[in-house]
Amino acid sequence: MNLLIHLMAAVALLVWGAHMVRSNVMRLCGDDLRQFLSARLGCAPRAMCAGMAVTCVMQSSTATCVMTTSFLSKGLMSTAVALAVMLGADVGSSLMALILSSNLAWFSPLLILTGVVVSMSRPGTHASWMGKCILGVGLMSLALHLIVNSTRPMIQSPEVHALLKALPDDVLLHMVVGALFTVLAYSSLATVLLVATLHMQGLLPVSLALGLILGANLGSGLVGMILTAKSPVKARRLPLGNFIFKLVGCLFIIPVMPYVPQWVAHFGSSGQIQMVGFHVAFNTALAVCMLGCTQWLARLLDTWWVAPTGPQATARPQHLDPLALSTPSLAICCAAREALHLADMVETMVRGVETVIRTNDLILSERLRKMDDVVDNLYHAIKFYLTQISRKGLTAHESRRWADILSFTINMEQIGDIVERILENLEEKKIRKNRRFSEAGMAEIIHLHERLVANLRLSMTVFLDGQVVDASRLLEEKARFRDLEHSYAASHITRLQDNTTQSIETSALHLDLISELKRINSHICCPAYPILQNAGVLTPTRLRIAIPAPLIEDLAA
Repeated sequence: MNLLIHLMAAVALLVWGAHMVRSNVMRLCGDDLRQFLSARLGCAPRAMCAGMAVTCVMQSSTATCVMTTSFLSKGLMSTAVALAVMLGADVGSSLMALILSSNLAWFSPLLILTGVVVSMSRPGTHASWMGKCILGVGLMSLALHLIVNSTRPMIQSPEVHALLKALPDDVLLHMVVGALFTVLAYSSLATVLLVATLHMQGLLPVSLALGLILGANLGSGLVGMILTAKSPVKARRLPLGNFIFKLVGCLFIIPVMPYVPQWVAHFGSSGQIQMVGFHVAFNTALAVCMLGCTQWLARLLDTWWVAPTGPQATARPQHLDPLALSTPSLAICCAAREALHLADMVETMVRGVETVIRTNDLILSERLRKMDDVVDNLYHAIKFYLTQISRKGLTAHESRRWADILSFTINMEQIGDIVERILENLEEKKIRKNRRFSEAGMAEIIHLHERLVANLRLSMTVFLDGQVVDASRLLEEKARFRDLEHSYAASHITRLQDNTTQSIETSALHLDLISELKRINSHICCPAYPILQNAGVLTPTRLRIAIPAPLIEDLAA
């Protein structure tokens, strides 16, 4: 029992080391790797090589899948090129397994010492992330050494030998076990290294080890599919296509499995090198053979798995990719795109108010009010997604962007609530009582509404681009809107004095409506403030002169 605990602890250390390397590499150079990958998407062979290079650095084909999915969803690459990237990513992951399978036990203490010193010397900086990467590699090497030591007594145990002999020689069962372990460990690299080490120690027969390695390849494909289960269709096509390639490769190699042990014997005398060599050979052969099939599979996926359209499609989050959470900068982009999706829904509600005012369309009003539930759901989804982004991995600019996205979504959600309240008032005080605004009053409301929609579009531009000129123009529009609201309220009071019947019947509704439109406009203009504040062009107060404290006290009295 004690030996089993030591073995499980060593496996856990191996998985944790792989996680440390992957997460800190993404923090350290995730953007640079993303730009490197995006610059090499012209053709399938170049894309495959780029995927291999990026994965060698990150030690995770799943992380490469995150980047590739983001390009695919933005329309920067085709599905065929994305599949080629993933073929190269699998080759890169297997090459890293080959490197890490080398005997680095003598080097692991130095790596761990260096990693701890560097990471603790300057916490929260790039040097700290680099130190954690070094520490992760050292822990993986140490874990492999611990696995070797903990399994030595098991080799001499008759019970263990009897158990291994009793295992069924079924390659499909071995593949299922390997896939399940990979999904649980969230790392095919850790699974392959573990299997290779246990085989070297004589605990795993060659047929079982080969089956587990094939299962590890299937498991890496399953991890991507599981993580994108709730993502949009575009994000789910890539992991499915990658899994199909892996499944086809496994099905083709199963009939020749009895001959594989003889082939892998040529890779070296060490059982560990033989298993890792088989892993590299399998992924390399799969990439070479399937590279020409990427176009065919891409057409099949694009034709068969079409993104849904209609109200149900727009009601769900479109861009909150859970895979991007491991790359904070990429997750920020996903949240910003979803915030614009939320703003589009709010704009639909705001535009619909004019039609309801003009036509007294009760059915349209009810449909627009129901859209507020969609806006609320999107708002909560974005807010929850933002809370999942690690703030430690964000730069100062990204931290400000994180706060701006949260502020923007809050304002959009509040606009949706105000629109719902406006529609309820219209239904109660105008539509059901069949009342009409006066011609002058209607013209004023429509004019305010037109400026409101224009300001909303400008606000979305300010949020997207962050230009100081646009932000300044938006605040100027806020001041004009405020003046118009005061002017039109005064005009309405004048019409009441003239005893205009329509103005008297709709007076309370008219004043409430222009006040609510002004409140919406205030929320619309909020994105301009942080931009202008960072640029240093905002004044501390709107007062022309400072009021003396004694005068304030007299006024208060």
